[in-house]
Amino acid sequence: MAEPCPARRPPYVASLRRTLPGLLRDPLGTLVALADAAPHQVVRLNLGTLRPYLVAEPAHVQHVLRDNAANYTGSGGRRRLPRRLCGDGILYAGQEWGEDRWRLQPHFTAKRIDAAVDDLGRAISDAVDELAGPARDGAPVDAATEVSRIISRAVSRVFFGGKLSAADVARVVAEQDNAATSLHHRLLVPFLPAAVPLPGDRAFRRAVHNIDEILLPLVRAERAGGEGGDDIIAALARARDAHGNKLDEQRIRDDLLAVLVATAETPHVVLTWLFPLLEQLPDVAVRLYDEIDRVVGPGDAVSREQLGQLHYTRMVLDELLRAYPSGWLVPRTAIGDDVIGGTRIKAGGTVLLSPYVTQRLARCWPRPEVFDPERFAPGRPGRVHPYAYYPFGGAQQCLGQYLFRLEAPLVVATLFSRFRYRLCEPGMPHPRLAASLRPRERVPLMLTPHRQPALA
Repeated sequence: MAEPCPARRPPYVASLRRTLPGLLRDPLGTLVALADAAPHQVVRLNLGTLRPYLVAEPAHVQHVLRDNAANYTGSGGRRRLPRRLCGDGILYAGQEWGEDRWRLQPHFTAKRIDAAVDDLGRAISDAVDELAGPARDGAPVDAATEVSRIISRAVSRVFFGGKLSAADVARVVAEQDNAATSLHHRLLVPFLPAAVPLPGDRAFRRAVHNIDEILLPLVRAERAGGEGGDDIIAALARARDAHGNKLDEQRIRDDLLAVLVATAETPHVVLTWLFPLLEQLPDVAVRLYDEIDRVVGPGDAVSREQLGQLHYTRMVLDELLRAYPSGWLVPRTAIGDDVIGGTRIKAGGTVLLSPYVTQRLARCWPRPEVFDPERFAPGRPGRVHPYAYYPFGGAQQCLGQYLFRLEAPLVVATLFSRFRYRLCEPGMPHPRLAASLRPRERVPLMLTPHRQPALA
């Protein structure tokens, strides 16, 4: 663990009286304003029983997530209930992370993923084909529902060999979000024993039960059936830990949940924001559509070669991750005393990192409120600090980041090579602050066919 240096300055204190109205009205905007008002400082939020430290300065974020990461746990005293959701699998930043990553790494090497691109492209193409009916009939579709369906179909086929249905993929991801969201009341009273009931506890238990009903029978069947196949479920069923022992069913279940979140949740959540954004930014939309029309043939599944040519599409997606990171809040608990930016953090103190806040700091991002894909154009000057942009949460982000950058452009390119859309309800939806940053309102779309494949 890094030795704490002497504290040099107190934190910027945000009193409850001054900040509560803003937090109730516009919590994200208020947090950004507080961080902007305290350059190079840690912000102490006075929230009554909870007084966490908001850490937004990129150098301070790096200290927590990389330089002194061993001193910060993802749950601290609140771990008992979250462990029922995630166990000790790769959703947690615990000491067993390296072992979990090693176990799953063979399925997510660059070579393995590259080989799966064409399979993913075909699976996504087949799922997008099903939108032809609503487009022909003039029936509205829900953006979040359809993106989830498309991604779940691809994940089920390519990563799970069809053993976990697309419907069950979507259900598990939705229940995981429900479970994580229901823990928010416990964040406000971290000292309260888990035995003391709070609002959200029942919803948490129900969500965990629903996840277990889907995943545990699958794990048991795989362990009893000869452990065959080349999918992730089969690989985990035959995996062994560092001591040479087979994994128990709970550990396999935990790792399956982690992979499902990485492969299905983040692309679904982030891409839902794209539709209302593009309608407000016609110049960006036209350039995106032009690139996709030039690279992807009508009716074709996007190939590995075409994926590498979608440069502007990737710029749009990188900017989308800056503006609307799925994991908007990353809570950490200090194991021992530390000093961040001159502010002393006592053992047990709660530190709040927020990719959303850091990625909208005016001192790091010119005109941060403007959606500008050119920020990520090749040849542009580098960011002021590597941790000014960390949409996947920092040091242990590789799996989710790699899969998003593979799946998201495939979905966008396939969808927009075949359809155009208009919003049924114009305007940007408000953010819903849950475990992930989702639109609060539905985003219904009217699709129209764009190009049809030439007849043979």
